[in-house]
Amino acid sequence: MKRTIALLLSLCMVFALTACGGAPATTSGSTNAKPDNQELTETQKIIQEAQTMTMEELAKKAIEESNGKTFYGVGNSSRGKSALPKFIEYLQTIDPSYNMEFEWQQPKNNKIFDQLTADSLKPTGTFAMTLIQDGNQIESKMYQTGILDTFVPKEWAEANNIKAEEFKGFLPLQTLNKVFMYNNTGSKTYDNCWDFVAEGEHGLYMDIDSEIVGKNFLYMLTRDDYALLLKTAFDALPAEEQAYFQPVIDQMDSEAADLGLGENGKYALAWIKLWVESYNAQTDDGPICTTLVDKSAKDQFGLLVYSKLRSVEESDSVSVNNVNVAAYDDNYTGIGGYGYCHYLFVTDNTPLPWTACAFISYMTCTQEGFSAWGKDMGGYSSNPTVAQATEAEYHHSEGGFVDGVSTYLAKNDRGYDWWTNDGQLVLEDPEYCASVAFTVGSWIEMLTKYSAG
Repeated sequence: MKRTIALLLSLCMVFALTACGGAPATTSGSTNAKPDNQELTETQKIIQEAQTMTMEELAKKAIEESNGKTFYGVGNSSRGKSALPKFIEYLQTIDPSYNMEFEWQQPKNNKIFDQLTADSLKPTGTFAMTLIQDGNQIESKMYQTGILDTFVPKEWAEANNIKAEEFKGFLPLQTLNKVFMYNNTGSKTYDNCWDFVAEGEHGLYMDIDSEIVGKNFLYMLTRDDYALLLKTAFDALPAEEQAYFQPVIDQMDSEAADLGLGENGKYALAWIKLWVESYNAQTDDGPICTTLVDKSAKDQFGLLVYSKLRSVEESDSVSVNNVNVAAYDDNYTGIGGYGYCHYLFVTDNTPLPWTACAFISYMTCTQEGFSAWGKDMGGYSSNPTVAQATEAEYHHSEGGFVDGVSTYLAKNDRGYDWWTNDGQLVLEDPEYCASVAFTVGSWIEMLTKYSAG
């Protein structure tokens, strides 16, 4: 069993990128090498060798291994189904006779963990690899149990100025962001993240039991650095608004101490308590976006995937211009939303280890391989070179431009670097989420039961 130290940190300090081309080269700390006293599995031995090879060298191995076979992948994103044909086309540029069938599954309702666990019981599994989200469950259910292995492509490591064998973490394909947006056709404005939990507010939000990354967001708020952001935002409120929140904050002081949180933990717990007890639970981000961009949604707000704005069809009553991205407002203070990763893994009992590594390398090291995801704003490649090429191809920083004029300001994506700094995006850290899942998690469960009752 792998010894795991999970830690999701941005490598944006390692390399300087423009705000539009910034990339979330993140490490999420589980060490990829086994301790000396533990033997590597056959797949891990292949991964060790694969991490020293170029993508073209891996491609040749993949061709030898999988020509005429079927590749099975599973993921939280359906777009793996779009990336696989492009991968096959790439392999055919090396060997025109190459052919591979494929099937991509996207389990619903968080069943991907059960599916991967069941498949891991076979000597040789069905699934070659996975693209998966929710760092907390990955850490506890998939990585510590040895079901999934991290492969770090050589070119990806070089783009991030690190060595593949020294990388500690889960390999991220991309970071996605969920951001606060509000309908601007009414009289309300939201210039501080505490406004979203003020009296009478009911934000549209996917229920935390439906999408667990939303619960991880709440866990992360209790980490010292993010709790400090909430405290700083509270300090920026007018005195009369502080007076409304102060009793709840004071009430959370002992709770924070009981949960072992830092000095600003009470601010995090107060915000979480008010949020959980007030948000309007939704089943998906699509309907939230559809609601907010309509003129009829005066004074409503939501916390949803930023990229949903891409599919808004303009009409007399519906427009992207009916919403503001809160963090883009000049006078906004506090967290602008949260970010989470799609991670790539090779299954430890994969039937096609070389092909899985080659496919992962293709998705993370080429703009074409990432294009299934990169074509939309709000998804940031973990490879800075790919991130820059993606921006050059799709111009997400000018996503709201029409005929050279910035017509839909909310669609002008300011990029990963801006979001993780100026936008104060709360980033998922698998180790931290796993460490507080029982303590803070149980406390949140009590809140949800109380609010439901």
